[in-house]
Amino acid sequence: MTSQKPLAHLVGSVPLSDTESVFRTVAGHLGSHMKRIPDGETGDRWRWIFWQREMLVNHPDMEEDPDIETFKVVQWDGQIIRDLPYIRFKPGVDPSGVKFEAAYAGPAIESFQTYQRLKEEGVIGPDTLFQVCIPTPMATTYMYISPSARQAYIPVYEKALEAASKEILDAIPHDRLSIQWDVCQEVLVFEDYFIERPQDYKQQIFSELVRIGQLVPESVDMGYHLCYGSPRDEHLVQPKDMGILVEISNGVIEGLGRRLDFLHLPVPKDRTDAGYFQPLQELKAASDTEIYLGLIHFDDQAGDAQRMATAKQFIPSFGVATECGWGRTDPTRVESLLQSHAVAVRVMEG
Repeated sequence: MTSQKPLAHLVGSVPLSDTESVFRTVAGHLGSHMKRIPDGETGDRWRWIFWQREMLVNHPDMEEDPDIETFKVVQWDGQIIRDLPYIRFKPGVDPSGVKFEAAYAGPAIESFQTYQRLKEEGVIGPDTLFQVCIPTPMATTYMYISPSARQAYIPVYEKALEAASKEILDAIPHDRLSIQWDVCQEVLVFEDYFIERPQDYKQQIFSELVRIGQLVPESVDMGYHLCYGSPRDEHLVQPKDMGILVEISNGVIEGLGRRLDFLHLPVPKDRTDAGYFQPLQELKAASDTEIYLGLIHFDDQAGDAQRMATAKQFIPSFGVATECGWGRTDPTRVESLLQSHAVAVRVMEG
């Protein structure tokens, strides 16, 4: 099991006005306490994958599916927080000939220029990597695509993500880059959140996560962020424990065939009990894989300390993070959240 130095990790989105504001604010608070820095997913990306839904709705080969009930996005407490029509290929369209524009490369390359400039100015530390967060193919599939079209859609959209990844890898020096794969819908599939879960869903998920991980060469830092969704800053499902998170992680680790640099796993605010963390004993991560537990919560430093203390019973060392990104969080909370990360790292150090 890992024996890493205590560090902070940011999942990705930060609700500030622009990339430079994110870099300056985050670096100012955490500095050497973090190994990677994301650009905050500002602009069109602030709602994570919703901008990809807009791309799909406007695509000439796609249409809303009138033959199926809309998808109600239900939060853990029963609140319906979105009610969206599913999307499908238009009748007569051959999915194998469709091309999607995932468009993750452009923002990443643009943000890297800002990262480079701020690194030269000394704002960003010399060893801090530029973190690019990319969703998995199943993210848009299960949130937006009609069940009847999913199997045809996944390989087509995966090609778009592969092309975006290649463009990023070709444009950004590998020794300054970190790629994080955002794994949410796969966790929810394990929880049977969506309709029409395929019988072989576990193998489909393991295979997908391994495939996209293998797109990243060994020369680039790479990891996975697992979560339960947070459209309104709360989970769509409240996990029983970390069992599903560990099972998915182990499935990836066993098939990946390359170094796994980091892994992020969420911890709900009310879970200070040993039962939640116990499955960590079964995690098969290598000693050089950094584990980040998403146990930092807004204005709850006492609770953060309790969660860290309980986690230490099952994993000797780890870094800290929040459960998910902050794109939909009140911007006034950012400073406090960053301070809580810094406090938690100091507690871990000592």
